Amino acid sequence: MSYTIHLGKDKRFKKLIDEHGAVELKKRKNLCIYLCASIMSQQLSTKVAAVIHQRFLNLYGGKEPTPEQILNTPQATLRAIGLSNAKTSYVQNVARFAIEQGMDHKKLSKMENEELIEYLTQIKGVGRWTAEMLLMFALGREDVFAMDDLGIQNAMIRFYKLDNSDKKLF
Repeated sequence: MSYTIHLGKDKRFKKLIDEHGAVELKKRKNLCIYLCASIMSQQLSTKVAAVIHQRFLNLYGGKEPTPEQILNTPQATLRAIGLSNAKTSYVQNVARFAIEQGMDHKKLSKMENEELIEYLTQIKGVGRWTAEMLLMFALGREDVFAMDDLGIQNAMIRFYKLDNSDKKLF
């Protein structure tokens, strides 16, 4: 894993990697479903997100649906599994984009990081953070660092014992 070489140059990160090991980034085939699941889980606990995602899969016999199936699912049905109106629309936006513009693994994996972020953020409901998560956790890109991620920011503040009283610096 090439990112451990770079992070390992920092004494604190090296210690973390040595103690906890490195995370292996796995590639995922169904990028449309990955994006849909990412949208569904935003601002939810891991447990609640897992329940909603399972309910979503159960709508399709426990299998990952096609973008066409998602688009053909009534919004009321998606709302009934626990999705908000906004998330219901965003999930269907992803499915529509996959059908109209394409979201297959082969096409997206050829794009540079910024090109892919620009491509995916055309979808209403998909922001930079969501696209960065896809780059890392669905395409296995080790060279992505989601600087706007609040969890990462808070971890860095604690990890390096930074003074975050002046928010303008962050």
